[in-house]
Amino acid sequence: MRLQKDSSSRDNPGRLHKDDGKQKPTRYFSNRQEKSIAKAVGGRQTANSGATAYSKGDITEGDRKGWLMEAKTCVKDQKTFTMQEEWFTKNREESLFMKKDYTAVVFNFGPDKPNYYCVDERTFLEMKNALDEINNQ
Repeated sequence: MRLQKDSSSRDNPGRLHKDDGKQKPTRYFSNRQEKSIAKAVGGRQTANSGATAYSKGDITEGDRKGWLMEAKTCVKDQKTFTMQEEWFTKNREESLFMKKDYTAVVFNFGPDKPNYYCVDERTFLEMKNALDEINNQ
């Protein structure tokens, strides 16, 4: 089937839906990214992107402890990505509710681009120290 382009698709060619030529909703890209992250870290995608009263964040990993991750994606390829302090603050607050020790904001520069994991300094230093110990054995 041939894709039909409309005026709004010129700016977002990657958002065309293969079946009807219409733009894919943002949720399509978010869901795809969340599934990819969950698979990569051995975690679980949170139902409704954490918008329920009992489950927060986009991805969780580990039972009582572990990680709470917030996923941010672009619906088309970008050269830059702006981070917002609110994402980190909200993720940290939700991690306390979910009893998770670690948080990350995960972003990419567009569909089919690699994910990047942003962590706070305490978490980074713990990871660095663990890697230093492994490499010095």
